[in-house]
Amino acid sequence: MSLTLSNAAFTFVGAGSMAEAIVRGLTSQKEGNPSRITMLNRQDVSRLRALQQSYGVSYAVETSDKNQAIIDADVVIVAFKPKDAVEGLKALGPLLQRSQLLVSVIAGLSTSTIEDILGAAGQPIARTMPNTSSSIGLGATGISFTPSVTANQQKLAIDMFASTGIVSVVDEAKLDIVTGVSGSGPAYIYYMMEAMIEGGIRGGLTPEAAKQLTVQTVLGAAKMVELTGEDPADLRRKVTSPNGTTQAALEMLDRHDFSTGVTKAVLRSAERAGELGQAISAQAANR
Repeated sequence: MSLTLSNAAFTFVGAGSMAEAIVRGLTSQKEGNPSRITMLNRQDVSRLRALQQSYGVSYAVETSDKNQAIIDADVVIVAFKPKDAVEGLKALGPLLQRSQLLVSVIAGLSTSTIEDILGAAGQPIARTMPNTSSSIGLGATGISFTPSVTANQQKLAIDMFASTGIVSVVDEAKLDIVTGVSGSGPAYIYYMMEAMIEGGIRGGLTPEAAKQLTVQTVLGAAKMVELTGEDPADLRRKVTSPNGTTQAALEMLDRHDFSTGVTKAVLRSAERAGELGQAISAQAANR
């Protein structure tokens, strides 16, 4: 029988904001089945109860029940913080079966390192990089698969993240740059918005008006790119009249190396993702 969102059993190990975003997406789908979703975390029972009340999912608290939920799952989603990844994956190792799909949302952690920590070469693994906009159904997720992931498992993982936004399947080597572009990307936009709001306030707008105008401007600009299919550079040129107000503003941004700074930020975020993965690998090697 093929696994689908309606009949697969999902167990989330870690119940943070990203896990909740995925659960929200899954349970919002017509074929979503909350009764097939189990949430686990270390000891925050109040958090698990809140998730149950919000989405109708199950949770486990006792160690034996947690272990059984992992054993019974078709898909195990690990959403550990990087500092907890080694300990959490080591505990999972003895419980996983080769028929199960392991989905990782741990930034920078390679599938080879995950296999080493699990002590299970050949475990089907989907490595993902979602972003925080997944929590409102507008996420962008990069995903890659190890060779042992079946076609059915690939579709199931893609469908799972498609419930939170768009999904881009990439080679694993490209996932760190996905982190730089879309994983960390919302923060760049928020930073830009902060500056635009501050400019509005300094120019005499109320904070409320400056924020409202900024939010709508960002929404409209993103929608223009999406609906027209045009390159952002072309749209920029269309709204930039020679010697006009927009040109004056863009020249000021250029004077402060705005474009170069953003590009370097994307690359530095990707580099940092790799560093975090290497740190976890070193931590695992020392245990």
